Parts: sequence; structure tokens; C-alpha cells
Amino acid sequence: MSAITPADTKQQIVDFMTGFTVETTPGTAAKTPDYRQLLRPGTTVAVTFLPGTDFADTVATCLRLRGEGFEPAPHFAARSFPSFDAFSEGLKRVVGEAGVEHVVALGGAVPQPLGPFDSSMALMETGLFDQHGIRKIGVAGHPEGSPDIREEDVTAALLWKNAFAERTGAALYVATQFCFESAPIIAWDRAIQAEGNRLPIKIGVPGLATLKTLLNHARNCGIGASMNFLVRQARNVAKLMTVNAPDKLVLDLARYAATDPNCGIAGVHMYPLGGLKKSANWSYAVVDGAFELKKADKGFEVTRPIE
Repeated sequence: MSAITPADTKQQIVDFMTGFTVETTPGTAAKTPDYRQLLRPGTTVAVTFLPGTDFADTVATCLRLRGEGFEPAPHFAARSFPSFDAFSEGLKRVVGEAGVEHVVALGGAVPQPLGPFDSSMALMETGLFDQHGIRKIGVAGHPEGSPDIREEDVTAALLWKNAFAERTGAALYVATQFCFESAPIIAWDRAIQAEGNRLPIKIGVPGLATLKTLLNHARNCGIGASMNFLVRQARNVAKLMTVNAPDKLVLDLARYAATDPNCGIAGVHMYPLGGLKKSANWSYAVVDGAFELKKADKGFEVTRPIE
């Protein structure tokens, strides 16, 4: 077997990042004059439905993204819908007004459901996604566990979603929370494959942000073991305002995806924690191959401006 060359490694990284998706919020949309200045045509953009917000804002953001040439993928957070009718009407609107065919179904970070739905499974079980012609559904994955759900319940839910994929017209995939190190992700992927998962995985990658910003997001989102990676760096206070790129994480996962035939990871979902512009510019530089590998497998450096 021939040795892997630097050119091979670069191509693995390009292949891994190609087709990356990104996330936005209605709040970010209000501050963004034109997404076409930041993203390339046809990019899939997930639109959040955060606790305490109005789903009408998600609808408006989807409509705008469609008009600017992107593929909106709205979040449907089960516990935030006050009624069956609210869910049905929200789905009807994003399909009818924004041509949505791709959604992300989540439980939602609300301690007590506001209505009849307590999980993404409850939303899918209604059959409304199929009735409205939804062709792709993202469901949650938790490489480092969930602070709100017992591990055995997470496993049972993922197996249920695999079974549901056999009886729906939509293609299901797993979209994960962001992590900072590859080892917990790879261990999780291997574990869920052994448990029976066959859904492809879009792995959450943290975008460019200062160490301080990443730490704050990690704490708020209940990130587990890989947060220790940030904590170790934060011991050097001078590094807190240094912008971090996920190059080492992407390198490790790209190599894993390219060399392990049982790898379930099929792509990247970018969380622009430090701003969409920086994360998008960095991601497109990687897709275009505008980067150089660092020595000793320490990651890579993009070779064009990202501001």
C-alpha cells in the first residue's frame, strides 16, 4: 500500500468540507444586509427556532434565504410549539412561502413542553412532514452526550429514528452539536454504528471565534469532554482573545472519513460562533484548496484573507 502524501491529505480535507452547511438565526438575519455577500449560491442554511422566540421569525428568514438563492432548512423544536395547529401552520407556511423541502427536527431546549410535543419523534410521528413533501430531515446527535437526556434514552431515540427512516419518504440524517476534539467524535461514531445506526452524520464544527467566545458557547450548550481542550488553552490568559480555527479537528475527521470504511460521518455542519463572515470565508478557502498543511499533523493554515 502506497504512503499517504500531503496532496492526498489535502484532497481528503477538501472532500470532507465540500457541501458544508451553515446555521443562522433570525437575529443574525436582521443584522445581515445580504447573505449573498457571505455565502455561495445553493448553500443549505439551517434556521434556528430558539426558546422564547416566534416561529414567524423563522418563516421570514427562510423566505428571505430562498429569495437570495439559498436552501433554507428550518429547525422545528418540538417542545416550543404550543399546539398541533401551531406546528401544522408553521410547516405549511415554510413549505408554501419558502419552498422548504429540508427541515431539522429537534426536541428543543425547553424544560417543559409548551404543548403536546415532547420530542422530535412526536413531530415525525404526526406524518405531517411526509404530507407536506419534506424530502430531508435532520435529527439530533450527541457525540458527548446530552445534559437533558439519559444515555440509554439517547440510544433508544436514535434506533427509533433509524426505524422511522424505513417508513418515511424523507431521507434522514444525524446533525450533531459542535465539539472541539476528534477523539470523542470518532469514539461516538463507532459506538453508534455498533448499536445499529445507519443514518449519515453531519458533524457539528465550531467556526472561527475567540477562545473566550468558544468557551462561553460550550458552557451554554453543555459540551462535554472535548471542552477540556479549550480549558487547557485558556490557562494562558493571553490566548483568550486569539481567534481559533477548527483546522486540526477537520484534518483528523477528514482522515478518519477517508480511511475507515465504517465511518458514518458524511459531512460538516458549520456553527458560525464568531460570526458568519469569518467562518464562511474560512470554509470556502478550505473547499477551494487554499490552505497549507502544518507540520507534524497539527492542522493546516488557510492562505488567503478570511476577514
